[in-house]
Amino acid sequence: MHLSDNLTATGVSSPTGPVVADWIRQAPKAVLHDHLDGSLRAATIVELARDHGYTGLPTEDPAELAEWFREAANSGSLERYLETFAHTCAVMQTRAALERVAEECVLDMAADGIVYAEIRYAPEQHLEGGLTLDEVVEAVNAGFRAGERQAGGRITVRTLLTGMRHTDRSLEIARLTVAHRDNGVVGFDIAGGEIGNPPARHLPAFQYLKQENCHFTIHAGEAVGAESIHEAVQVCGTERIGHGVRITDDIAEDGTLGRLASYVRDNRIPLEICPTSNLQTGAAKDYASHPVDELRRLGFRVTLNTDGRLVSGTTMGEEFQHLVDTFGYGPEVFEEFTVAAVEAAFLPLPERRRIIEELIRPGYAALAAS
Repeated sequence: MHLSDNLTATGVSSPTGPVVADWIRQAPKAVLHDHLDGSLRAATIVELARDHGYTGLPTEDPAELAEWFREAANSGSLERYLETFAHTCAVMQTRAALERVAEECVLDMAADGIVYAEIRYAPEQHLEGGLTLDEVVEAVNAGFRAGERQAGGRITVRTLLTGMRHTDRSLEIARLTVAHRDNGVVGFDIAGGEIGNPPARHLPAFQYLKQENCHFTIHAGEAVGAESIHEAVQVCGTERIGHGVRITDDIAEDGTLGRLASYVRDNRIPLEICPTSNLQTGAAKDYASHPVDELRRLGFRVTLNTDGRLVSGTTMGEEFQHLVDTFGYGPEVFEEFTVAAVEAAFLPLPERRRIIEELIRPGYAALAAS
C-alpha cells in the first residue's frame, strides 16, 4: 500500500500539465538537471525582448509564447528542441537580464517545493552584449543569491557551467568552472546536439577537471545510444549521466543487464532522468513506456529532473504527478528519488547530509503522518 492512499489527491489545476496533488506540492524536492535558459518565465522573455529591441519572438503574448515553446519542443527531435533556446539566450545578454532571470528561477523553484537545485547554463552563449565570461558567471551567481535570500532560506542553489558540444571552448569553460568553484559553482557539464558530437571530443576539458579535483557531468544517452554513455563513463570518466535513458539499449527484454548497464548500476553512477523532456525529444514514446520505472526496479540510481521548465512546460510537481498517475508511486518512492539526487549532488558531504536529514527526511515523515 502506498503512503499516498491516506493522503488527499486534490490540487490546483495547471494550464499546461496535470492537476498536482496537495501532498506532492508539499513534498521536498531536489533537481540536478535544469537549464537556466530553458526555464525563463514567458512574461519575462517578452519584457526583456522589448527592453533590448529583440524582435525575433514568434509572439509577444506571454501565454501564447509559453504554448509556442511547448509545441516547438514537442517535435520528437532533440535538434528541434534545442532550437527554442535561441530566443531565450537572445534576451539574456546583459548583467541585469541575467540577474533577473536567475533570481526568478530560484523563486519559481522554491514555490515548487524544491529545497536543492543545481542549475546549468553555457556562459559562452551570453557574450553578445559585451560581457566577459567571468562577468556572466558573476551576474548569474548574484541573481541566484538574491533569489535564495528572497526565498528565506527554503532553497539552496548551486551552478554547473556548461560547455557546448559543437564549439571548441570546453577547456576554457572548464577552467572558468575551477576559477569560480568557491563562489557557488560546483561543477561542469557538456551539452548540445549529441549526434555527431561525441563527448570524447572534449576529453582535454575532462582531464583538466580531474586534475583539479572538480566535479562534472555529461549529457549522454538521450539522442544517441549506449555507445554515448559508454564513452562518457569509460573514456571521459563522468560522475553523473545527463538523461542516460538509452542505457536500456544494453538491457535485454527479460531485464538482463549487459556489461555497460551493469557497470553503471553497480557503481551507482546517477542518471539525471527528465521524463517529460525525454518524450518531447523522442527518447521515449509516452510516460507508460518511459524506462524510469524499469531502471528504478533494476536498482539504478535514478534522479528526477525538469530539464527546461519553460521549454518542456513542466515543474517538478508535475513530473511527480505524471509518475503517480502512470506507475502509482507514493511519497516513499519520491523520497527515494529525492534522497538519491542530494546524495549525488556536487556538494560537500556535510551539506548533503544536512539537506537530507534536516529537510527531506522530516518533510516526507510529515507526509506519512498526515
